[in-house]
Amino acid sequence: MRVLGVDPGLTRCGIGVVDGTAGRPLTMAGVGVVRTPADAPIGDRLVLIEQGIEAWLDEHRPEVVAVERVFSQHNVRTVMGTAQASAVAILCAARRGLPVHLHTPSEVKAAVTGSGRADKAQVGAMVTRLLRLDAPPRPADAADALALAICHIWRGPATDRLRQAVAAQSAAGRAAAAVAAARTAPSAATAARATAARAARTAAASNRESAT
Repeated sequence: MRVLGVDPGLTRCGIGVVDGTAGRPLTMAGVGVVRTPADAPIGDRLVLIEQGIEAWLDEHRPEVVAVERVFSQHNVRTVMGTAQASAVAILCAARRGLPVHLHTPSEVKAAVTGSGRADKAQVGAMVTRLLRLDAPPRPADAADALALAICHIWRGPATDRLRQAVAAQSAAGRAAAAVAAARTAPSAATAARATAARAARTAAASNRESAT
């Protein structure tokens, strides 16, 4: 499986491509960063990110795109830029019909290092080791993108199976509810007819009393 990981950001958007399957050695197919000038209008910056991601998709042809899930931060401006870049990455993948999966930073850190609180240096060191690189990718955004791809290769299949199991269980519950509703429907109709019949008898009795 070939996964393209995206560590979204307006100034630097990390991109990493990894080949492999869970339980097998992984191979880096490419790594880099899409950069935009901080003083450019927001629209122009998003266009540059889109063009950069599209170029990576054209060159590497991934089967899946893994994007870091944006979470709330104290710096609203930073999180807004990250969310905008993330949306561009998701759009580029969806336009090509590629499945997109989101992973939180702590999930990625735990998958790669074993600790959800690992710092960037630890993540970079483990990425270097797992992919058998000579040195940690620079800048850290590039290493984070590779970590995202690794995380999905290792955790994605299990997550998909869990999601399918939950969906199947929900479908079975809806089917059981429909069967139960179908069984109770005749009883409800019978009760309604019985109520109508009693009302009719009561009305007839009242009419006879009035006539006498």
